[in-house]
Amino acid sequence: MNLKNTSLALATLSLAAMTGLAQAQKVDLVNNEKDKKVEVSIDGKPFTSYFYPGEDVLKKAVLYPVRTAKGTLVTRGWPLDPRSSERVDHPHHVGVWLNYEDVNGNDYWNNSDAVNHEKRAYGTIKHTGITSIKSGKDKGELIVTADWVDKDGKLTLKEVTTYTFSGKGDTRVVDRATKLTAVNGDVAMPDIKDGMFAIRVARELELPSNKPEIFTDAAGIATKVPVMNNEGITGNYRNSNGIEGEEVWGKRAIWCNLTGKIKDENISIAIIDHPKNVGYPAYWHARGYGLFAVNPLGQKQLSNGKDVLNFKIKNGESTTFRYRMVVASEHLKDAALNAMAADYAKVK
Repeated sequence: MNLKNTSLALATLSLAAMTGLAQAQKVDLVNNEKDKKVEVSIDGKPFTSYFYPGEDVLKKAVLYPVRTAKGTLVTRGWPLDPRSSERVDHPHHVGVWLNYEDVNGNDYWNNSDAVNHEKRAYGTIKHTGITSIKSGKDKGELIVTADWVDKDGKLTLKEVTTYTFSGKGDTRVVDRATKLTAVNGDVAMPDIKDGMFAIRVARELELPSNKPEIFTDAAGIATKVPVMNNEGITGNYRNSNGIEGEEVWGKRAIWCNLTGKIKDENISIAIIDHPKNVGYPAYWHARGYGLFAVNPLGQKQLSNGKDVLNFKIKNGESTTFRYRMVVASEHLKDAALNAMAADYAKVK
């Protein structure tokens, strides 16, 4: 057996060990129209919800909240459901989402009711429908649609997103495939920092803070914090190239893994890029304060000018962004994540 085959065999064995040879678990999706959410349960336990409350609450639909198999919340609660000791910055960082800071000059990333819409052009992603809901014995599937509209309400992009939910043992997986189609002329998405597929995590999963910070709440009130209290703050990033901590920011990688501990539970949140994505392997916009994002399009800013992409979608054409998010009640090892990435690469 050559070295390549040996490495693949070891990765496969590691993945089997990671899941404990566990069987795939039943996934149930329930449409709660009253509360504007599709509730996702795995093995009879709540995992997350596809939440589409409308633009008076959020300027895009999100997965919120997200729990481990043991029921621990791994997403930040603020501003929807504040918890003690949380940061109160970036009110647009809610749950798990996908958008971008510059789409034909409109900022879809930072849009919220906390910003002054007269000073900058902000776009909104409007949930337009649920196409399909499927529960299953080994996976669940949700297909939804949305319109990306600019500050004047003009339609720019049509979105079709497929979520696939699955679980084995104490591991939960979300695959998101988002197809964007330009419908009113060419769409420019130039290199910029804030994007694209992201999660805002619970305070305990942040990296310990070692410098003063200034945070602004939804009312625009700034609070100076000399140094955050690091008690119980346990997060650390590691990417597929072995780079750790905040150094993962602005680095290319196939995957990035955030590990930490909440109470007595070891936790991993990993995001895996897909080889069919533009810009693969992508740059990572992962910050110590709890923003964990992969940004394939912001290459100039994230590479300090080394790479430039300036991505465009021509009128009538489409592109698809594919990402896998893994939530595990353990600290996932590199070999297990390499095996999961190899498995995900087979997904069309």
